[in-house]
Amino acid sequence: MTATPRTDRSARQPLLSLSLDPEGPLPLHRQLYQQLREAILGRRLTSGMRLPSSRLLTQELGISRNTVLAALDQLTAEGYLAPRRGSGSFVAALAPEPALPARQPTPRPEKAATLKPSGRSRQLAVSAPQRLVTGGAFTPGLADHREFPFALWSRLLAKSWRDPPAALVGPGEAQGHQGLRRAIARYLGAMRGVVCAPEQVFIVNGARQAVDLAAHALIDHGDIACVEEPGWPGLRGTLAANGALLVPVPVDEFGMTVASGLRVRLIAVAPSHQYPLGVTMSLARRLELIQWAKRSDAWILEDDYDSEFRYGGRPLAALQGLDEEGRVVYVGTFSKVLFASLRLAYLVVPPELVDIVARVRPSLDDYPSAIAQPALAEFIDAGHFVAHIRRMRRRYQARQEILLDAAGRHLSGLLDIEPCAAGMHLVARLGRALAGRQDDRTLSGLAAASGITAPALSSYFHGPVGAQGLLLGYAPVAEDEIEPAVRRLAQALGAARQG
Repeated sequence: MTATPRTDRSARQPLLSLSLDPEGPLPLHRQLYQQLREAILGRRLTSGMRLPSSRLLTQELGISRNTVLAALDQLTAEGYLAPRRGSGSFVAALAPEPALPARQPTPRPEKAATLKPSGRSRQLAVSAPQRLVTGGAFTPGLADHREFPFALWSRLLAKSWRDPPAALVGPGEAQGHQGLRRAIARYLGAMRGVVCAPEQVFIVNGARQAVDLAAHALIDHGDIACVEEPGWPGLRGTLAANGALLVPVPVDEFGMTVASGLRVRLIAVAPSHQYPLGVTMSLARRLELIQWAKRSDAWILEDDYDSEFRYGGRPLAALQGLDEEGRVVYVGTFSKVLFASLRLAYLVVPPELVDIVARVRPSLDDYPSAIAQPALAEFIDAGHFVAHIRRMRRRYQARQEILLDAAGRHLSGLLDIEPCAAGMHLVARLGRALAGRQDDRTLSGLAAASGITAPALSSYFHGPVGAQGLLLGYAPVAEDEIEPAVRRLAQALGAARQG
């Protein structure tokens, strides 16, 4: 259907031309979201412009108001719209650089000649051997395996292996099970705004291996790689092991700051939910970061850690969806979402990197285990994966609220804890009773002695420590276990205050 809403000049409402297809592959609210997003990024809707009301859009497009509101709410959550009480929704102010056109699943323009794989990756591809064709309370980063539908999972595994085809029991594909790669590409396109084909997906044994594979393909010894400060030590260590010179870049409330004057080879960032601070990168900062990478002729390594568990609306679209030049290499994991021992993650590379990454991989691990991959593919395709995420999102949100309530009653003065709109852990800063008296590593040790796993925030800094605190992972802790654990932590920290 095509509809052109009427224009109210006094309210500065734009003339919109929107085409929604009820028979299309995407739901109507997602079609409306994408078309409005493209208009904003393309500057057809400029900053400060007022959108038609949801009631007017509903009438003109002939769709339900809930459909319109779902699209507008998502655009607001991602920073494209700025609602004003009593006045409607207005286009937000974006980065000052020229707008990036919205990325579509169409053939790419020719890549700049300077944007190439690393020289070391080509050497590894040539020298690679030929591949034969034949846990305590509050531990961060863990899902609650007790809530996983293992009975269903066991049936899917049995179905895959009751009479497996020869291709499944022989040496696997370097990129992983084709059915799983198709399922991942469909899921990422629908839920994360990632534009990719199954051929761009590589199945790996954990996010660290994904980073290692990307590092082999993208950087040479001595190349500069910017990392978040504080940030995930696993990523820093893997990049350093591949010869990168690490430059820590501070993270503020809008995400990694942009060091626009620094020329780098790689920018490693977790925009959806930064670890350990938990902040979400703003839209303006995402656009600035892409422009920084463009000026530096750099790659971006996007770690989409913890993106599924966002409690205020849909998960934000991935940075990869804003990338028009094929600079973003995307990393995601199932181990943090389903259960840790699954050890399955994935790497999504631009089309121009597929061949070199496929030829480099046999130098590292040949191919991933196929035991769980067919079952996971069906788990995703049948809708069980999205259903599990929705169920756990509600459960984790409730656990965060219980933790905040218990902390307010037992940890007042000891730790200052703010709610977070996403994720599986909270950052607890040292309160007035402990700040300046004890360092967080000592406090983490005292907590461990009481059976509480609460890593020190300072341990996530690459350079000088910029903050003190403890990380409290609530996801794997049952509701009735949270308050007793908080009391034990309060006793341990109270003893430190008295000492």
